[in-house]
Amino acid sequence: MNAQERPIVAVLAVSDLEFGGAQRQIVELVNNMDPAVCELHVCSLSDYVPLAKAMRLGAGRLNFVLRRFRFDFTVVPRLARLLKKVKADVVHSYLFDATIAARLASLLARRTAVIGSERNTDYKFKRSDFLALKATQRWNDLTIANSRAGANFNSRVFHEPLSRYCVVHNGVDVTRFDRRDPARIRQELGLAPDQPVIGMFASFKPQKNHPVWLAAARQVIQRVPNAKLMFVGDELYKGGSDSIEFKKSINQTVDDLGLRDHCLFLGNRLDVEDCYNACTLTVLPSLYEGTPNVVLESMACAVPIVASNVSDNAYIVRDGETGFVVPVNEEVTLADRVCRILLDPALRRRLADEARSWVVREFSCRRLAEKTVDAYRKALITN
Repeated sequence: MNAQERPIVAVLAVSDLEFGGAQRQIVELVNNMDPAVCELHVCSLSDYVPLAKAMRLGAGRLNFVLRRFRFDFTVVPRLARLLKKVKADVVHSYLFDATIAARLASLLARRTAVIGSERNTDYKFKRSDFLALKATQRWNDLTIANSRAGANFNSRVFHEPLSRYCVVHNGVDVTRFDRRDPARIRQELGLAPDQPVIGMFASFKPQKNHPVWLAAARQVIQRVPNAKLMFVGDELYKGGSDSIEFKKSINQTVDDLGLRDHCLFLGNRLDVEDCYNACTLTVLPSLYEGTPNVVLESMACAVPIVASNVSDNAYIVRDGETGFVVPVNEEVTLADRVCRILLDPALRRRLADEARSWVVREFSCRRLAEKTVDAYRKALITN
């Protein structure tokens, strides 16, 4: 019996399960996969797994192959043993550490198809990371990119044909992320029922480009003085991506611009769906992205978004229909689009309705699971 006549057994290998975009997509994939089609196991290289409690994973299917120090090469044989134990057809890796471990472990496990991930675009690799990825590229059967731009970018960087890529846009749980009464969360946060609130849902890392939003926000406050700026997210686990220093610089910028009294910093939250519903609109002025979860989540909650024109954002956010797309680092345009939404209730309602409808139609988690299984089947054929 081959892998397509029984459920495909796939191990999702990830560096950790913190509050990140890749990790949240693992949760959605686990929770929406048909077990008759694909049996999923999750393997974390860290014991920091706050998102694990959100996964509906069968007993014994959350595994740990802990990386005890930076260059802990014992991760490779231990991961290989796990792949053999569960009889994995596929190992699908997320994030750098897990990607290298999965590629090398596959050599020991044998006959396991290896699938990598590309979740961003137009960014710079650390030289050591690039060399490690290049050296192990030959053992990667397929790469799943969460944007067309990401697939093209990775193909250019590693000189791989586009036939070795599948594009699977992120999915969003449209039942969890839906319209709901914001009264409770607004009261908890000390917000008036009709107070304008602009949310930014992002970890503190340079990619997310908080400074340009703060510069734009100062212009917004001049036109809408009672507006509140909500920030959901925090520094990364162990300060990855220089997030500790970046967070400090953002706090200093808030004070320098005189915005402290307008800001709410909520840190990481497990009730992000409530937080979205407390917002009038959201912003995401990133320098680069793949398919940002927060864009889909905001629109699923019928909260319009203003996002930078990076990666596939212009496809996901239909400009003028479900929100607005603005040029990167254009603080004046960003402020203008935010104010247009805040000051025009009819426009805001139209954008909200269209945003919800568009996401439900095109970016559900069921479609995420179906497209991912199709990619697994493609990798098994070529492996």
